[in-house]
Amino acid sequence: MTLNPAGALDIDPLLDDPATRIVVCCGSGGVGKTTTAAALGLRAAERGRKVVVLTIDPARRLAQSMGIDSLDNVPRRVKGIETGGDAAGGELHAMMLDMKRTFDEIVEAHADGERAEAILNNPFYQSLSAGFAGTQEYMAMEKLGQLRARDTWDLIIVDTPPSRSALDFLDAPKRLGSFLDGKLIRVLMAPAKVGGRAGMKFLNVGMSMMTGALGKLLGGQLLRDVQTFVAAMDTMFGGFRTRADATYKLLQAPGTAFLVVAAPERDALREAAYFVERLAAERMPLAGLVLNRVHGSGAARLSAERALAAAENLDERRIVDQPPGKEEGRTPPESTPESATAPDPVSGSPAAAETPADPSTEQLTAGLLRLHAERMRLVAREQRTRDRFTALHPEVAVAEIAALPGDVHDLAGLRDIGDRLAAGGTPAGAE
Repeated sequence: MTLNPAGALDIDPLLDDPATRIVVCCGSGGVGKTTTAAALGLRAAERGRKVVVLTIDPARRLAQSMGIDSLDNVPRRVKGIETGGDAAGGELHAMMLDMKRTFDEIVEAHADGERAEAILNNPFYQSLSAGFAGTQEYMAMEKLGQLRARDTWDLIIVDTPPSRSALDFLDAPKRLGSFLDGKLIRVLMAPAKVGGRAGMKFLNVGMSMMTGALGKLLGGQLLRDVQTFVAAMDTMFGGFRTRADATYKLLQAPGTAFLVVAAPERDALREAAYFVERLAAERMPLAGLVLNRVHGSGAARLSAERALAAAENLDERRIVDQPPGKEEGRTPPESTPESATAPDPVSGSPAAAETPADPSTEQLTAGLLRLHAERMRLVAREQRTRDRFTALHPEVAVAEIAALPGDVHDLAGLRDIGDRLAAGGTPAGAE
């Protein structure tokens, strides 16, 4: 798999390369990861790949844009894919991570029936699987490993969780490992690890003191639930760590490509820069940066300063050339020598004597000029922000996607985004 080392991000060779098996879209929240992932999946499918898009976005916008009533933990085939010729075999499937269901599947697959039932019915497990910090990110890693192991799809595109930090996705296996190796877990597992009556007698004395203190702190019932959970999960803990390590190595493999998605804003690009540095430190393959919602102007030659100066000229002329007696209802003269030869505020050339300016038109023009000045200032600010990023990371290939006035709601919108993304940033965008 060949990744463009710098300059413009070339999407199609990345998606077409059969060696590319996983594309991970990552970045801070609210920068368009979900739509970017969906657009990439659609484009890859219509170019002949068999694709599954895994999203962890609870807003369910992916399902809506793909014409699916709802997504769940089972891949659903998307209809309406346009393929032909060499791309005739392309397919697109989509799914949304169900964190608890994925955890349940792990228990059912790696524990015998009686033990699995005890775990699934344990109150502490039910709380852990539904909302323990980091569980969503870890289960996303688990699901990615499951999809890759099935080998049903030749390309998996992952929309990473909308976490506070984009790094949570990479940190999840280590965080779970720290939890499983923590002192509390080791203490609660200790009775099952000690053999012999003497050892058990000695340990039971210590455990009774420990559990007495924990019972007061946590509550007796909760402590019993935790102990039962740990005893039932004991044989599975090693499997969690093994699979987490395997998935982590999968993310480092040459067949994986990371796309960092960001908006041209200071905080989003600061997060993107941090993520780029972390990927390099972890030796994970970075394909490039997708810079989303970039603003532009069709009249970029008219600077903000000139637009504001022209607006002020119009305002001043409207005041100076105000026909006398207009407030009193008197009819103004058709023209005056001053107004007939006043220079145009934008071009500077004399105005035609036979077409005096309409004050309402001049007021509207001045307002539009001010809006243009605001847009040009925004464009300049975004460009400075991007320039700071590229100065720090000149090796990162970049694709710019222009801002859209609204959300994307269908396959046509996703297809349009994919086209613009492949072109390197001509007008389109991802919300």
